[in-house]
Amino acid sequence: MSSHIALIMWGDLFEDFHDTIDVSFERFRTEYTGSWLFGYVDALAAVGVATTLIHVSARVDGVRRFVHEPSGTDVVILPAPRRHRWLRSMYRRSSVRKSLSSLASYGSIPLAAALREIRRCGADALLVQEYEHARFDVAVLLGRLARRPVFASFQGGDRPHSRLERSIRRRTVRACAGLIIGSGRELGRVRAVYGVPQVRLAAIPNALDVASFSPGPQDEARRLLDIPSTTQVVEWHGRVTIHRKGLDVLLAAWEQLCRQRPNRDVLLLLVGTGDDADEFRARIDATELDSIRWRDEYVSDRSELLLYQSAADIFVLPSRHEGFPVAPIEAMAVGLPVVAADAPGVPDLFPDGERSGGIVVPREDAAALAAALGRLIDDRDLRVEVGRRARDRAEANYSLEVVGAQLSSFMFGRAAPNEASFGGVRP
Repeated sequence: MSSHIALIMWGDLFEDFHDTIDVSFERFRTEYTGSWLFGYVDALAAVGVATTLIHVSARVDGVRRFVHEPSGTDVVILPAPRRHRWLRSMYRRSSVRKSLSSLASYGSIPLAAALREIRRCGADALLVQEYEHARFDVAVLLGRLARRPVFASFQGGDRPHSRLERSIRRRTVRACAGLIIGSGRELGRVRAVYGVPQVRLAAIPNALDVASFSPGPQDEARRLLDIPSTTQVVEWHGRVTIHRKGLDVLLAAWEQLCRQRPNRDVLLLLVGTGDDADEFRARIDATELDSIRWRDEYVSDRSELLLYQSAADIFVLPSRHEGFPVAPIEAMAVGLPVVAADAPGVPDLFPDGERSGGIVVPREDAAALAAALGRLIDDRDLRVEVGRRARDRAEANYSLEVVGAQLSSFMFGRAAPNEASFGGVRP
């Protein structure tokens, strides 16, 4: 490997996100794959850039290191500082929660330990998930102390959490080496709000190992899942957060579709879990439809997830908000046509609509979502053609080699700005 990245993962604590999908340290070490995170890891590795993942946890007393077995990536878990734990307990009881929450986030990274690990792994640069988070501001300080450039990737965080963060963020965003933003909408916002010069912005999408997403025979997949060969299957997978992922809109659209096609053999196949699992179960039960099947579990095995995708005819993404979603890229790689709401990042995936492999509809529009799904359900030739275009686009734009080359060029193919400081960088 010719270069090395220290990638600081999302959240104050490892458990803040991973507990919601039932992923422990052990499961992360042995099974966890997919998502934008390992798309980046694999894409960088494909062009000779090694990655060390860094996170913080309240469940360790000292630095814990292990190797992520599926990718061979080094992982470092740092112990949460006492100040973070104290501030975290305070803001939960306070009336000024946003400011205290930001202070807790600023105190979540143990600076001395993080600096030692950055130097220990030989990182040439730091990469942070999300710039609209206090962790990013701290990473800019870490980069200055370590004399390393700091980059950040947009995965959906599009506003400061508090006034405190907003005042600091204007300086740190302009002091970092660069921002990687796949969404054209978010690129425009960052230019307008922060005045970041174009040279420090890169419109690079998330990556996927497209070559590994080769669907198995649909008949065999359906036999294993006990789905009739004549059923038209619409698949969704992801984190069950109802409002953000638009799952209420999806259920409303599915009810409309089933009413409009009472004699059509259809199935909505759902895979995933999350904070809203109990409420989602109640909403599914309230539809009284027998054409919905939900596996309430986070599926970390890529081959197992591929089984569900191989059984499907269409992939649906009803989200209200995304960063640059990976799930539809996975569906595209499998050759599925996609119906998606126009959440951030989605128009960039399908700039030419059907000719790009997907039908894009307005967010929160259940009728439009039902109509687009119905159109593909009714027209097999259209499904096949849009699916073929989706696969072609995935190969051309989102493969590890394509995205890895773009990331490496942006972070290492030019001199890192040496004038960056907390005083800000003039655009």
